[in-house]
Amino acid sequence: MNNLIDGRRIAADIHSETAGRVAALLRRGVQPGLVFLRVGEDPASQVYVGMKEKKALELGIGSRTFVLPESTSQDDLLARIARLNADPACHGILVQAPLPRHIAAAVIYSAVSPEKDVDGFHPVNVGRLLLGDGGGFLPCTPAGVHELLVRTGVRLPGAEVVVLGRGNIVGKPMASILVQKSPTANCTVTLCHSATRDIAAHCRRADVIIAAMGVPEFLKADMVRDGAVVIDVGVNRVPDATRRTGTRLVGDVAFAEVQPKCRWITPNPGGVGPMTIAMLLANTVTAAERGS
Repeated sequence: MNNLIDGRRIAADIHSETAGRVAALLRRGVQPGLVFLRVGEDPASQVYVGMKEKKALELGIGSRTFVLPESTSQDDLLARIARLNADPACHGILVQAPLPRHIAAAVIYSAVSPEKDVDGFHPVNVGRLLLGDGGGFLPCTPAGVHELLVRTGVRLPGAEVVVLGRGNIVGKPMASILVQKSPTANCTVTLCHSATRDIAAHCRRADVIIAAMGVPEFLKADMVRDGAVVIDVGVNRVPDATRRTGTRLVGDVAFAEVQPKCRWITPNPGGVGPMTIAMLLANTVTAAERGS
C-alpha cells in the first residue's frame, strides 16, 4: 500500500533547508557549534551520538563530543556544562541519555542554558511550549512528528488526536504542540496512559493516533478506525529466536495489521527516527542565528 510516511525523505528535505541556513551563517563568519556530552559507555548512546555527530558535520555544523567516565560526579558534569554555557563557540548542548543513576537528569537538564538547550528539556523551554511562546526550543521527537504530519498534508485544525503515553520526552510535549492555537495545530487532544479506562474507545474515534507508550505492538487493528493517520514513536526490543541476536526491534504499533486501515502510517524504522536528528540540527542552527 502506498500510505507510508517517508520519514527519511522528509528529514532529508529539512537537512537541505538546514544546510542552506548554515551556509548563510558561514558567509557571516558564524559556524554553528553543537556539543555532545556522553557519560559512560552505553552502547546505544554511542551509536546515537555517532549518528548525530556525522550528520552535523555533513551540514557544516561544528561538532564536539566529550565522553566522561561512568564515575563522573554530578558536580563535575555541572561544572562542564557551566563552561559550555559560557563558550561563545558552543550554540547547542546535548546531554545524551541515559545518565548514570547517581546523576539526577532533571538537575542536569535544568543546568543547560535555555538558549543552548537544543533538546528542549529545560523548564524554561517547556514553559514556553505550554504558553505557545515561539521563542523556545521544541523537544526534537515531538517536533519531528509534527513536521511529519504537516509536510504529509494531514489536516490538523479541529482533528481528534490521541497521544498514547504521557512521558516528558514525547507524550506531554506532543500534546502541547498539537493543542496550540495555530494553523498547523489547533487539535482536540486526548492524552492516554496506563490508567486510562478503555483506551481502545478513545483510539477508535481518533483522526490521528501517536503511539509513544513503550509497549511492543500495543496498537492493534481493532483500535483504529478506517482512514486514520498513525504515527509510531516506539522502539522496543522483543525476543526473536530466528535472529542472530535473539531479538528484534518493533514499534508500539502492530504494523502489519494496522497499515491496511490507515490513510497514512509511519514505518518503523524509517518514520520518526530520522526526524529527531533533523530537528536537533535545525534547533542548533536556530540557536546560532539567535546568538549571532
